[in-house]
This record gives sequence, structure tokens and C-alpha cells, in this order.
Amino acid sequence: MKTKNDIKNANGKLGILTPGMGAVATTFMAGVIAANKGLGKPFGSYTQMGKIRLGKRTEKRNVNVKDFVPLAPLDNIVFGGWDIFTDNAYESAMNAKVLEKDLLNEIKDELSTIKPMKAVFNPDFVKNIDGENVKKEATKMDEAKALMADIENFKKENGLDRAVMIWCASTEVYTEPNEVHLSVEKFEKALEENHPAIAPSMVYAYAAIKSGVPFGNGAPNLTVDTPALVELAKREGVAISGKDFKTGQTLMKTILGPGFKTRLLGIEGWFSTNILGNRDGKVLDNADSFKTKEVSKLSVLDSVLEPEEYPELYKDMYHKVRINYYPPKGDDKESWDQIDIFGWLGYKMQIKVNFLCKDSILAAPVVLDLALFMDLAQRAEMSGIQEWLSFYYKSPQTKPGLPPLHDIFQQKIKLENTLRYMMDEKIINYLGLDYYEE
Repeated sequence: MKTKNDIKNANGKLGILTPGMGAVATTFMAGVIAANKGLGKPFGSYTQMGKIRLGKRTEKRNVNVKDFVPLAPLDNIVFGGWDIFTDNAYESAMNAKVLEKDLLNEIKDELSTIKPMKAVFNPDFVKNIDGENVKKEATKMDEAKALMADIENFKKENGLDRAVMIWCASTEVYTEPNEVHLSVEKFEKALEENHPAIAPSMVYAYAAIKSGVPFGNGAPNLTVDTPALVELAKREGVAISGKDFKTGQTLMKTILGPGFKTRLLGIEGWFSTNILGNRDGKVLDNADSFKTKEVSKLSVLDSVLEPEEYPELYKDMYHKVRINYYPPKGDDKESWDQIDIFGWLGYKMQIKVNFLCKDSILAAPVVLDLALFMDLAQRAEMSGIQEWLSFYYKSPQTKPGLPPLHDIFQQKIKLENTLRYMMDEKIINYLGLDYYEE
């Protein structure tokens, strides 16, 4: 990793490419454009609204994150992407019905110019939706090469200095690691042979890495979480991270769970159900796609609560997750959590949480932060897995054998200390004894 004086500057234009130009991607794009025009503020974005403490508390050095680390400014960002539908970003955002029409009409000209490139798509991996804007290549390797050409052409046409890719497309069906995922050589051979274990998201990730473009995985798909693509990322000197944007119900779990554990409150059961009606909900109405999401959601509490370390409190906890497609909801996802806890002498209590959220409103700032931080990591020559970005993911990718951190507060400390380290500032451990000892 390079530090302060060696990190390449953020001069020039940054391209942010999104496989998938549906509700999440267009809400993100529209939000950045609106912020640039003074039509709104990027609330929820740590890179834009956050502050970081430097040095001792008594120094009162609390600075803006965007002023502390060399991030690409919002007015130097160019948007692009791929989708199975031909709608431009304005049309897609209008169809998604996340943002108000009046706001979208004020930025119609900018959004209308963002037109999706033909997507790599395989109906075996995403059920319940289909589209006509799809590449027709002979092999998956040919698809990867076509994506590489798209990236190169996009950079040339827009005069870009750098690019990042953030997966904003649908959740793919559940995929177990396969023999073809174990090495770059086996993976590339599988691309040539159209092996059924190579998902479209893996084709995008491979194309990005080979193009020197950092890749962040916003869905629970296997994608870059394989030995082959981790090896390729290290070999090519490219940053990768994943997986599954942490929004909505899981965000609440990573806030509440650490609180219960910190106070040593036991949990008998945690029942979670969701209803949503956007394209993601339609895809997750398929059992195989739901399993991918379910595994991602279920893993969070186990990691936070550590039942093997606290068997009396959490070993027998019953944890159930349900997602139901309900078209009238649109992007307004609603979740209910029934949490049965116990405390002193085993006396039982209940907590009920009803979260009415807008899925894409919560996801948009995550996309922005990941794109800017992945670009920063690339300029700091931080290749391979970026575990310090766990703060943004439901199932943080780590080195094989290394348990991920799911506690959102520990994740925030890890993120901030990484930024401090990059900028040659003192790491903060919050011990504070020096205030009280002579």
C-alpha cells in the first residue's frame, strides 16, 4: 500500500460503470447529478458528509473525509453501464418510481445521455426477468472480450483517466465454488468452454480486472469471491471487494446485534420478513435467487454474536429470514423483525422493529462511497481484497480462512484507521489512559 505522498492524485475524469441500470444505479446517478446542480445533498454518503477525527480528542481535529483523503470530486464523474433493457437512465429512473418526477425532469438532459450498453445475460442465473439488449457472443470468453472493448471505448469516448465497476444488477441463483473457480488457468479455460458454473457477474468481474478496473460486488453472488479472481486481481494489481450492499433490514441487524451482545442479552429467536415490489423483488421471488440472498442475510448474526463463544446466550437462537415479492410496494421495501431476547435470570423480553425504507435511497450512497474508495485503493496500489470496505457489505469478502467482521461499529473503526494509515496519521485505539495517568 502506498501512503500519503505516494498515492496517485485524483486528477481527471473517473468513470463509474454499473452492470445493471435499474432502480439502484439510476437513483445513484441521478443523486450525484442533482447534488452537482445544487438540487439536493448526498445524505448517507460517508465520503461526502462524513467527518474523521485526527489525533487526540483534545486537539479537536475533526475534518471532512473528502478533504482528508484524495477522492475524485463529484463533478469529475462520468456514468455508464450495461442493462438487458434499452431504457436510458432517465427512462429507467422514471419506471423505477424512486425519485420524484419533478426532480428527474430537472436533470432529464443529463440522465437521457446515459444509455445502457448491451449486457451479458444468462437466464439460467437470473430468473423471472428477460430483456432484448443482450450480447450474442459464441463463448463466455468472447463476452468478456466484448465487455473489455466496451470499457476501452467508454474511456476513450469520455476522455476518462480511470474507471471503476460496481455491480448493481440482480441477484444471481445460488452458486457453490467449483473446480473451475480454483485458479486463473482453470477459470479462463472454463470461459472458453462455456462452462455452466461461470455466471455473468464473473464475466463482468474478469473483464474489469483484465482492464485494470476495480470491481465492487453489490449483490450476494459468488462473483469475485473465488480463488481464481482473487489471484487474477493480485496478479493484475486491481482492487476488488464484496459482497451484497448492506441496506435495510441487515443494516438494522448490524446495529442492533452488537448492542445486544455488548450488554450480554441473550436471543431466543429473530424472525425477519420483507416485502418489496421492485425488479430485485421479482428476481428474488425465484427460490434459487432467494437462497443466495438468504445465505448472505443469515450469516450476519452468527458472525456478530459468536454463538460458539457465547453458547448460553446465542447457541440455540432460531433465525429465520423471509422475502416476499409484492408489486404494489415498488421500491418502498418494508421489513418486520420479531426479536425474542432474555436478560437477568433468564427473564424474557421482546423487541419489534418495523422498518419502512426505500431500498435504492439506502443503496445509492453506498454505491458512491464504494466507487470513490475503490478508486482511492487503486491509486494507493492496494490490490486484491479490500476488507476495510466491509462497512458497506452484508457478507464482507476476506482472505480465505479469515472470519469477517460484521459489527458495523468495528467496521467503521477499521475503515477510519485505514484512511488514517494511508494519510500518515496516528491510528486511534480509543484507550485514552494517557488522559488520566501522569
